[in-house]
Amino acid sequence: KQVNAFEAKKVGAAIVARNIGKHIDAQFIDKPRDWKPLIYCWRGGNRSGAMAHVFARIGWPAIQLDGGYREYRRHVNSALMELPVRFSYRVVCGPTGSGKSRLLQTMAAQGEQVLDLELLAAHRGSVLGNLPSETQPSQKMFESSIWQTLRHFDTLKDVFVESESKKVGNLRIPEGLIECMRSSPCIALKLSQHERVELLMQDYAHFVAEPALLNTQLDCLVPMHGREKIGRWQAMALSGQIRTLVGELLSHHYDPAYLRSIDRNFAQFSQAQIEELKDISAPSFEAAARHLHAA
Repeated sequence: KQVNAFEAKKVGAAIVARNIGKHIDAQFIDKPRDWKPLIYCWRGGNRSGAMAHVFARIGWPAIQLDGGYREYRRHVNSALMELPVRFSYRVVCGPTGSGKSRLLQTMAAQGEQVLDLELLAAHRGSVLGNLPSETQPSQKMFESSIWQTLRHFDTLKDVFVESESKKVGNLRIPEGLIECMRSSPCIALKLSQHERVELLMQDYAHFVAEPALLNTQLDCLVPMHGREKIGRWQAMALSGQIRTLVGELLSHHYDPAYLRSIDRNFAQFSQAQIEELKDISAPSFEAAARHLHAA
């Protein structure tokens, strides 16, 4: 049954008023006077407008998002096509366990502009990359985090980023950004096999502590390596041969995959600047970060 706009607004107002009261009781009753909430709904219309009005009457200086979440998403999508091309990127490359993430973290601590996509995606970027205590954000939240990071960068300074594939876990890197990354100058990290294994043992300590969790993830590799090899690797995990297993994973899975993809996906990798790490100590990464800053 159709009703006129006046009747519809009365019904809608009653629903909105009840919901505002519930939200205040459940979530906002303990907020201080100087709390400054940003209020939005899908279109920035009556729902968020009503809540912003009530909050203002309470004494909270609420702000209503003009145009709502829909307009915000349009802005983010547009910005992620236009913003990435304004920067110069230096892409940190290297096989699994070579210390790319640690180097980026060290560079960020030294004041460099770092776009840490794995940090924003809550994922280490490989089939074993799920973080044990953290789920990945939504695709929209991931994109918002990228935009939020880039918009605060200086276009006159380099942006350091890791050589990711098009997806980090289940999340897609925006097309405009991945295109810029793949056409940019590269840095190739070099680290001994022994040190790489040690780094992975540290970074994936949750798998060392829970081999059954590792074995669940190894099942994902069956289509590439067959049940027999995966079964052998899983037996190694359960028997405590984690260090040997990590070495085999590098030699038989990660390194071949890296070599197949890096030249194909990153146009300037053949002219990459080589950066050799002595070991995985903090001073080693700090020295590499200083060297790359000076280069």
